[in-house]
Amino acid sequence: MDAASPHDLAPGVLPDAPQDIGTDAVRDVLTGLTRRDVMIAGGACAAGTSLALDASAQVPSPRPPASQEKLVATSQVTLTVNGQPQTLVLDNRTSLLDALREHLRLTGTKKGCDHGQCGACTVLLDGRRINSCLTLAVLHDGASVTTIEGLGTPEKLHPLQAAFIKHDGYQCGYCTPGQICSASAVLQEIKAGVPSHVTADLNVRPLLSAEELRERMSGNICRCGAYSNIIDAITEVAGRPA
Repeated sequence: MDAASPHDLAPGVLPDAPQDIGTDAVRDVLTGLTRRDVMIAGGACAAGTSLALDASAQVPSPRPPASQEKLVATSQVTLTVNGQPQTLVLDNRTSLLDALREHLRLTGTKKGCDHGQCGACTVLLDGRRINSCLTLAVLHDGASVTTIEGLGTPEKLHPLQAAFIKHDGYQCGYCTPGQICSASAVLQEIKAGVPSHVTADLNVRPLLSAEELRERMSGNICRCGAYSNIIDAITEVAGRPA
C-alpha cells in the first residue's frame, strides 16, 4: 500500500517517517529550522542582551539639583541654662540631653538608656521635670533649663543634695542627678495639688506620703536599690521627720 500523501491525512496526523530518519530530522523538516539555526539565533540574542546591559551600565546617573545636594539641617537655639543665656547652633536632630552634655559640657545630667526608661537624664524645663533624652533641643528655643549643676554647688548644696548624702540615697551615684531633679519637681507638684495615680480623692490636696512619693518617683530607676533611702531623703526635705 502506497504511503498516504500529506494532503490526504486528517489535520494533526503526521505522515509515516522513514525508519532511518531520527526525531530531530523530522522536527527539522516540519519546522524548517535545524538545530544549528536555533543555536546560532540563541547565541546572537544572548550577545545582544549583554551588550545592551554593558551600555546601560556606562550611562551616568543624573545628579540631583544643586539645591538638594546639601540641605540646611541646623538651627540656632537660645536657652537659659542654670540662669545663664546660651546660644547654640545645633543639628536639628540633637536631643536636649546631648546639647547639655556635648555642647555645654554639663555632664552631671546622665545618659542611661537614651530611651526615656530610666530617668537618669531628668532635668527641669521651665520648672517641670522632663526626660531630656526624649526631646529635641530645637523644640525649646527660649526655654529655661535647670540641671543638677544649677540646683546647688559643692559649697552650697541644695537641701535635697544634702539629704541624699545624709540618708545614703545612692551607691554608685549614676542615677542621682536625675533622682534629685525629679524629687525637686515632685515636691512642687504635691505643693500645687497635682494628683498622681495613687491619689485617693482628686478633690483633696494629695498627702505627702511614702506611697505618693514612690509613685511619683517611679520613673527614676536606681539599679543599686537605694529606694527606701531616697524616700527618706525627700520626706525630710518636705518638712516631715524621716
